[in-house]
Amino acid sequence: MQRVDPSKFLGPGLLSAQQWEQLNALSATLSPRQALWLSGYFAGIEAARAETSTALPDAPAASVAPPPEMAPSTAVAARTLTILFGSETGNSAALARTAAAEAKALGLEASVVDMGDYKPRRLKEEQDLLIIASTYGEGDPPQPAMAFFEFLEGRKAPTLEGVRFGVLALGDSTYEKYCEAGKRLDRRFEELGAERLIPRVDCDVDYDDPAAAWIADALARLALSEGKSAQHAITAALTSARPAPAVFDKRNPFAATINDNLILTSRGSTKETRHIEVSLMGSGLTYEPGDALGVFPRNDPALVEKIGGVLGLDLSAPLALKDGEAPLAEALAAKFEITAATPRFIEHWAEISGATELSKLAGDDHAEERAAYLRENHIIDVIRAFPAPGVSAEAFLAGLRPLQPRLYSIASSLAANPGEAHLTVSSVRYMLHGEPRAGVASGHLADRAAPDTTAPVYIQSNPHFRLPADDVPIIMIGAGTGVAPYRSFMQEREARGATGRSWLFFGERNFRTDFLYQLEWQAYLKDKVLSRMDVAFSRDRTNRAYVQHRLVEGGREVFAWLEEGAHVYVCGDAAKLAPDVHAALISVVETHGRRSHDAAEHYVRGLQSDHRYQRDVY
Repeated sequence: MQRVDPSKFLGPGLLSAQQWEQLNALSATLSPRQALWLSGYFAGIEAARAETSTALPDAPAASVAPPPEMAPSTAVAARTLTILFGSETGNSAALARTAAAEAKALGLEASVVDMGDYKPRRLKEEQDLLIIASTYGEGDPPQPAMAFFEFLEGRKAPTLEGVRFGVLALGDSTYEKYCEAGKRLDRRFEELGAERLIPRVDCDVDYDDPAAAWIADALARLALSEGKSAQHAITAALTSARPAPAVFDKRNPFAATINDNLILTSRGSTKETRHIEVSLMGSGLTYEPGDALGVFPRNDPALVEKIGGVLGLDLSAPLALKDGEAPLAEALAAKFEITAATPRFIEHWAEISGATELSKLAGDDHAEERAAYLRENHIIDVIRAFPAPGVSAEAFLAGLRPLQPRLYSIASSLAANPGEAHLTVSSVRYMLHGEPRAGVASGHLADRAAPDTTAPVYIQSNPHFRLPADDVPIIMIGAGTGVAPYRSFMQEREARGATGRSWLFFGERNFRTDFLYQLEWQAYLKDKVLSRMDVAFSRDRTNRAYVQHRLVEGGREVFAWLEEGAHVYVCGDAAKLAPDVHAALISVVETHGRRSHDAAEHYVRGLQSDHRYQRDVY
């Protein structure tokens, strides 16, 4: 349990002596996470109090046990509250749902809407908007939110006077345009005349704590602006902060047993791709085709030893962490990102080591140099090049981010494989500074996730990558491990006896060594579950061919399928595959639909807005 001192957040005169005593007693029983949420809520109450010229209304002294219904203490007309989210991997969506649940506990009715489903012309009718937006890659909005951004930043966007808003931005500080999507929304809403309810907060991959505080702060301000008393607001907050029933999710992953771990690629392949089967028995976890499995990896033990050796740290020494005490070796293995360096780590290590070269890289005017340096140097390389004798474990860890789960498209259907989830994983291996290196998660799964070992996992829903009705044709486009969700699609359609036609475009390096799940695809073709398959093996010929070339070659039939209502799916590399396939689709429509380029682009945008063109790219 962790104690929260309300006096650190709430100014004098807000509550009676009896209320302070009751609040202190209850706040001493909270878990660390509840305490964090409540601290944010208190901060919001005091911020709202400071921003108003009149004192907030207080209820008379009474027990803090919440009554069945907590009506506002003054008659204030309720404003509408919409929580709008833009999400690529589900983090923003989960936070939006959490915010809505906490708002409801405070007596605030909120609607939660995905930007991909939102009708932008509704903006001028909104009153209060809480916006949670993630950034994809180098400053781009999440794919489902593209149309919303285009409208908001276009000439047709309405003035938004009378609308109050707040933005929570999610991002990854390893990218130079950190949280750029959220920053764009924040700027644009202000330009359109909306009133900022709460300052924007930018969150790195370890977003849980700042996001919880932002949500609590925002809801406190909204609750008090609705005329709720400070007593009422705090009582409701304490009720809202109580823990929900335990379920297996990102915060509480399931220890899943590895059933099988096989190499899919053949001898002589230039890469290693694995098929991994994970047991979900006893977890209660379910998923749909198109969903992902979140896997919490462990860092390479050899890397833990190297870091401990370079820094001269005792790896067996106990270390105090947020969730308890653990040896330093275990903290480095399971709690922190210790491979890739980040701009935050560069700045932190520059201060600790006193290295002028690192200090220069940390400056805003050296973004390109910093990005290039980070591509060529991991944390181990930085601490070797710029030693800091006598650094403590706590000082080193202060510059690291928490170890994050990795998402893998599920390559199986529950209908065909009850209680299991299958993954298709490409092992990332390369040389750097004369040493072999490996991806954190793929290296763990390849080298240390043997059958009968366990891995913490959870299901990440992907509502923007879903099968249509059983009689609707589908076109599936993927390269490498991007074929994973299509294996789940075929298993599901076979189990359901679907009648809709299916067409797979698959690309890899070599036919002989890299034709992933070849026998399964041939069986689906034979059984007519899969209607057609076009393949591209780029390194089997001098003039390299990729899936986008096969798409153009089959353009006449592709366009005919589109005209018959086919849904198109793209899964794989975001930097190359996704834009190349997108351009190929536009070319197909332009050529075989006999449309201008602009009209073809409009046609493809229409497929996206109708949810007939869905992408799962990374």
